[in-house]
Amino acid sequence: MIFRKLVEDIKAINRNDPASRNIEFLVYPGLHAIVMHRFIHVLYHLKIPFFPRLFSQISRFMTGIEIHPGATIGAGLFIDHGAGIVVGETAEIGENCVLFHNVTLGGTGKHKGKRHPTLGDNVAIGTGATILGPVKIGNNVRIGANTFIYMVDIPDDCTVVGTPAVIVRKDGEKVHLKPQPTIVPPDLLDE
Repeated sequence: MIFRKLVEDIKAINRNDPASRNIEFLVYPGLHAIVMHRFIHVLYHLKIPFFPRLFSQISRFMTGIEIHPGATIGAGLFIDHGAGIVVGETAEIGENCVLFHNVTLGGTGKHKGKRHPTLGDNVAIGTGATILGPVKIGNNVRIGANTFIYMVDIPDDCTVVGTPAVIVRKDGEKVHLKPQPTIVPPDLLDE
């Protein structure tokens, strides 16, 4: 399973980066971070204490990309440039997603349990975008650079931009929609 995902991660580099040539993918810090995370994630689920966090911090030091050992990442993730990326513990990333540098998939500090975003498949997130809370980002979503998404869900097949986030394209049509607030059960909120 891990090796199939790693093959897809390498294919994602060649699919998404026109500057990638032959075996240059071997020097991509995004790939280094993903490779390390795939193995660290296994240790995390085996409930091995201390070492998953230690190894994730070593990976962060080496790559500038912080992925919590508990984050779930689908096959084919492409991290372009990578510096400053933060992926929280309960974040879930679908298959064939793209993250540019300075993207944050973080928490609000007001939730317990599921605290971080869930991304569907084929999501592309532009430079500097911040997505906070246990929100759901649908499949085939494009999130513009420096977009701020706070406690709102984004449906499938959308393009989202701005601070606060606005849906500007839905199912291929130009629109101007406010995203719907995320509903969080009261038992998942800190008092």
